[in-house]
Amino acid sequence: MRRLAFLFRPGWIALALVVAAFTYLAFTVLAPWQLGKNTTTSRENRQIEASLTADPVPVTDFLPQQDSSAPDAQWRRVTATGRYLPGTQVLVRLRVVGAAPAYEALCAFAVDGGPTVLVNRGYIAPEQGTAVPPIAAPPTGTVTITARLRDSETTSAERRQPFTESGFLQVYAIDTSQIAELVKTPLAGSYLQLTDNQPGVLKALPLPQLDAGPFLSYGIQWIAFGILAPIGLGYFLYSEIRIRRREAAARAGAESDSAAGIPAQPVTVEEKLADRYGRRR
Repeated sequence: MRRLAFLFRPGWIALALVVAAFTYLAFTVLAPWQLGKNTTTSRENRQIEASLTADPVPVTDFLPQQDSSAPDAQWRRVTATGRYLPGTQVLVRLRVVGAAPAYEALCAFAVDGGPTVLVNRGYIAPEQGTAVPPIAAPPTGTVTITARLRDSETTSAERRQPFTESGFLQVYAIDTSQIAELVKTPLAGSYLQLTDNQPGVLKALPLPQLDAGPFLSYGIQWIAFGILAPIGLGYFLYSEIRIRRREAAARAGAESDSAAGIPAQPVTVEEKLADRYGRRR
């Protein structure tokens, strides 16, 4: 046990704690985070693919009541007959469409015989940097629209607050519960994203690319790092113990040689380091 006393030195204890913490985070936080993103992306890709061939159905099939939401039917095309509600327009800022900055325009829509839903009318490009361009008002009267169901976005507890600028109420996420409070109108849990050539559409938002992304490989990499970290620590421990045993044997031999009157051969610092970490090729 005396030969292993070096393991209780502060440097080795700190190294063991760092490796243990990294391994724990790799398996419980980092890998699940990336694998979860891969699961979400794959699920969304399947929903988009299914929506391309499915015929539109009435929105009330998925949102029959005011508090309804349809996370399992995201991207499904639906139809709705009703009217846009005046005074409920909201802009979403800091969006990116086609690698360019954009605003997205939202408006409440009362469905005949159904709930009031939030409609994403599409996007507009800012003018002169970040200035909001003129935005055409949605049509009045009863219209029929075709749109895609979308999940409400979430905002953190420390979300940036909405504000009014240039006459437009602006938010940072399409959070239907937050927007319902702002426009003082109850909204369903899911919202609608207009497709091309629909009443009230500005520039229709394109569908996301069906790309799974690098999340699966990143998740596997974090798992591999979590496995390799303790293996690496074990290797350094083994090397340290092996070298210490060799040094102890060398000291015993030197003492025997000294007793026999044989002078000891000096060992340089470079040779000691080479024994521990290998020699340069």
